[in-house]
Amino acid sequence: MTESDSAALAVFIGSRRAGHHVPHRLACRVLGVSESWFYKWRGKPMSTREVRRGKLAEAIQQIFGGSGGTYGSPKVWIRLLREGWRVSVNTVARIMAELGLAGRRIRRRRGLTRPGERARLRTWCAGTSPRTHRTRCGPAI
Repeated sequence: MTESDSAALAVFIGSRRAGHHVPHRLACRVLGVSESWFYKWRGKPMSTREVRRGKLAEAIQQIFGGSGGTYGSPKVWIRLLREGWRVSVNTVARIMAELGLAGRRIRRRRGLTRPGERARLRTWCAGTSPRTHRTRCGPAI
């Protein structure tokens, strides 16, 4: 469990008490955490790292949304660098994966020309391969 997950879980337990009158002891038991753990995390402020990571996640979502959902982590990382962020491309990829963001793959255009029946017959009859020029039906073409 990461620090942000822990803080979110502590906030969740606290909100159950306020909104639904569920005692902390019961909520902790159901979620499998100790009461002492809850009281440790309850009043803990967010660290600067968590705050920065949250802002970075917002910036990534904004760039990804602005691209129409097409940018992958390398392009998002380049845009972040241009905006002044100092971050690793792997960090961007990890945050995008956590947020469920994935860029669209580039569809490569396939050639439209396909060899016809005549070209296949000629190759079979000639018995030629690209490496050897032997013939079965006659001279190599």
